[in-house]
Formats: sequence, C-alpha cells, structure tokens
Amino acid sequence: MTATRGFGIDIGGSGIKGALVDLEQGQLIGDRIRIDTPKPSTPEAVADVVAEIVTTAGWDGPIGVTLPAVVKKGVAHTAANIDRSWIGTDADALFAKRLGRSVEDVAMLNDADAAGIAEIRFGDPAARTGVTALLTFGTGIGSAVFHDGKLVPNTEFGHLEVDGHDAEKRAAASAKENEGLSYHQWAKRVHRYLTVLENLVWPDLFIVGGGVSKKAEKWVPLLDVRTPVVVASLQNNAGIVGAAAAAAEGIEH
Repeated sequence: MTATRGFGIDIGGSGIKGALVDLEQGQLIGDRIRIDTPKPSTPEAVADVVAEIVTTAGWDGPIGVTLPAVVKKGVAHTAANIDRSWIGTDADALFAKRLGRSVEDVAMLNDADAAGIAEIRFGDPAARTGVTALLTFGTGIGSAVFHDGKLVPNTEFGHLEVDGHDAEKRAAASAKENEGLSYHQWAKRVHRYLTVLENLVWPDLFIVGGGVSKKAEKWVPLLDVRTPVVVASLQNNAGIVGAAAAAAEGIEH
C-alpha cells in the first residue's frame, strides 16, 4: 500500500456514502457519512453531495469514487440507476473540479468493481484463486469478476436476460422491496439468476454483497446452486473500501 489511510465515496441509486478507510485493515475509520442520492441524480447534483461529504469529513487527500456505471478512463458510459445525463460525462474532470483536486487525485471506477477489489484484498482468501464473481444486490445488481485476484473490469452481469427479463428488474434487492416479496420468494429469483450466470462463466466462488447482505441468514441458505456462495465480509462498506484503495494506489479503469 502507498498509504495507510484513504477516502472512498460510493454513489448508489438511493444513497451516497463516504468514509475514511484504514487501508491496512480494510476497515472504516469512524462513522460512515450517508446522504440520499438527489433526484434527479444529475452529475452536478451528485458532485455537490460528494463535495459535502468530503468537506464534512475534512479529508484533503486522494479520493476514490464509485459509480453504478461502466467507467473507462474516468468517463461514464452507462447509467444504470442514476440520471441518464451521466452517459458520456468525464466524471474524473467533474469531481476533480468540484473537489478542488487534480485529476490524478481522483480515481473513478464501477461500484461493483470497487466492492470486489475490497473483498479480494480483505475478504475470504478463497476468492483470490480461480474465477470469483462478486454480486451486489441493491437498487440494481452489480457484478465484478476476478481471475486469480485480477479484475476483469466493467462486467454488467446484472443486466443478463433471465426468462425474458433484465435480471436486476426481478432479482435486485429493490425488486424485493417494491413487490413486497418475502425472503423465500425473492431467494427463488436470486437462485434462478445465479444458475444462469454460473452456466455462462462457471465461477469457483460467488460473493454476495450489497445492503441486503446484512440479513444474509434469511436468504443465502436458501440458494441451492452448484457454485459455493459466501457473504461479502465488508457487506455494504466494500465499495467505500475498494474506492479508497484504488485512489491510494492510482487504480482506474
């Protein structure tokens, strides 16, 4: 590690979260700051919230920022659960200007990729060998795929077509809430989704994360798939930790 502390911001469809991170332990230092994602979640509105979080924390070093989007060389190419105006936005330049940083001090990456980086480094050692697929269940479904610990960036497996539907429309945690599904009912959908995914990429391990991982005991035991399934050790903080690590080490996709 090039630093012992870092700062990560995780932008989601419902909330924007930030915290100081211990990069040796992979743990948050102090409390996480969370502010509801603005509506509409335009680049400018989101940048204002990110600036508020950074100012509140009093952090003046490099910053890692995640987006629920495909991010290549700092530019957003999709917008899954944020305003469509993000598409084509140079997020690196946007946040650097709004935060008063150089572009080199801002690392932009996909939210699930950031969570995966954190889990590979600080989570179950079994994830570091073979093919590991991390899936975050929240407003949508994020995915991150690793081979022997090396990230294959910007996979979008949450948008696989499953039984004629975009997977995340049926199996994201938001679908459970919006449709009033029981954990048992929702787990059936997650099971079906995982079955399709494992038959495509044949992973050695699934890691499941996102906010719903806090209640993993209610649904993970109901998943009867071929691939072993473990719960993200950092749960919903993985994106923040991974973003902070990426910023400290200059990782960007």
